[in-house]
Amino acid sequence: MITEAHLHPMAVHFPIAVILLGFIVDFVSLFWKKESCLSKMGYWLEIVGMLGAIVAFGTGYFLTNPMEGEAGDLRERHELFATLTLVSIIIATLFRVLATYMNKEETRLKYISLILLFFSVVLVIITGMLGGQLVYDYMIGI
Repeated sequence: MITEAHLHPMAVHFPIAVILLGFIVDFVSLFWKKESCLSKMGYWLEIVGMLGAIVAFGTGYFLTNPMEGEAGDLRERHELFATLTLVSIIIATLFRVLATYMNKEETRLKYISLILLFFSVVLVIITGMLGGQLVYDYMIGI
């Protein structure tokens, strides 16, 4: 039976994959300039990843149970990195939307958004590792 506590693990994996794929596609588009669909795909993957990250953050923040002790400390670190990830992906996406809206995709704005997206990817990995520790080391959600 699926409970509300299951919604966070179900919601979190989609934006992880989409954000990572969006970064890879955007990065490849820098070197394969004759294929403009890669840049457009990266743009839309970034937007969808940001929206998914908002949902994943909301389900984790509002629908998971409080914890105490070592698991509670680990959860606080997980929440901190989740917040940093969400803020960074929103900022990176806003830079990318701004660059696209102003028709300045080949300027520094795109490179700034790509660097910010790289930091978001690093934060996603750290957040996921902390979440995995909660599940496997403390049997949270099992």
